[in-house]
Amino acid sequence: MFDDKIILYEDESLLIINKPSGILTVPTPKKENYTLTSVVNTILRKKGIQTEVFPCHRLDRETSGLIIYAKSRAIQEIVMEQFKNGKVKKKYIAFVQGLVKQPSGVISFPIENKKAITKYKLLQRRKGYSIIEAEPETGRTNQIRIHFKMIGHPILGERKFAFGKDFNIKFRRVALHAGEIKFSHHATGKSLSFSCRLADDMNKLIGSLNY
Repeated sequence: MFDDKIILYEDESLLIINKPSGILTVPTPKKENYTLTSVVNTILRKKGIQTEVFPCHRLDRETSGLIIYAKSRAIQEIVMEQFKNGKVKKKYIAFVQGLVKQPSGVISFPIENKKAITKYKLLQRRKGYSIIEAEPETGRTNQIRIHFKMIGHPILGERKFAFGKDFNIKFRRVALHAGEIKFSHHATGKSLSFSCRLADDMNKLIGSLNY
């Protein structure tokens, strides 16, 4: 069970959660009951807060990092509309296979015949992999994972869009972390910006392999 340290920010209507990898945001059709949403609701109840929370977007089970929760359905809809209109900015850290040559770039392959754009910046070249900052301008499902596979640099740990045998460096999950998020508060109009440190398993990989 995760403790209340996963809550990075809370006010009367919103929470910012640092999602650990390995847990779903919401139940799948398989009706998995243990999800990030259930964990956050349990933490709040233990604090004497009876409000039910609702995710304003989702991260894959394997992806770690920042996610916005609302304390009502109405607020959830408002924030989701901000996402739809491109007013929420997110940055991810990804460890990708191989040495990326360009210091920055834009990937614009459509996904399911829909416009999909990901900006990226090379942060480091390591031994056999590269550390990338990725900023999706659109919000297609699995967008970053698909885009880096399309340019020949699948994310370490990828199993859905690449074969495990193709990776020289083994990682137990998709090495993707939502590290920054920026948006305007729906009630105050104030610009909010949050960041969180890289997940422990990704930090451990950096420390275990030399340049």
